[in-house]
Amino acid sequence: MSYPHLPTTQAAVLAVREVAGHFRRTGEVTEEIGADRVSRPPSVTPSPWTAGAEELLPHEAYIELSGTPSVQVRLYADGDASVCVEGVDCPDLDRNVVPAFLASVYGGLAHLRRRAFPPSCHLVVPLPCGTEHRAYVSPLELTGWLLSRRR
Repeated sequence: MSYPHLPTTQAAVLAVREVAGHFRRTGEVTEEIGADRVSRPPSVTPSPWTAGAEELLPHEAYIELSGTPSVQVRLYADGDASVCVEGVDCPDLDRNVVPAFLASVYGGLAHLRRRAFPPSCHLVVPLPCGTEHRAYVSPLELTGWLLSRRR
């Protein structure tokens, strides 16, 4: 699956819904709209004379998807995203890769990589163009789903 540039939070929400539907998942979306409601203040205040409507009101969304693994997605107004898979936080993602990230998780491509020395454990999620996102997993965070993804 490849996804186009997602210029707004709303476009990213629709893309996440499309991926969820493809893998027969449902989701609950909570949206925060307005500078007084978002968790991160905008880095620069747009001029009302030059900005489009979507730039005037910062828009964030929190999406909780059904099924196993448990997945929560946070889309920020500045184009960043954070995905939590089975309690493992994957921060600092570009919102454009979130649909591909979810497709990798639900498509069975995400895996757990463990190393004996020095001891470490990472959730590895393949992304388009041969890249991958790695997130440290504490031994205390290991769940049945994560252990089933061990390589």
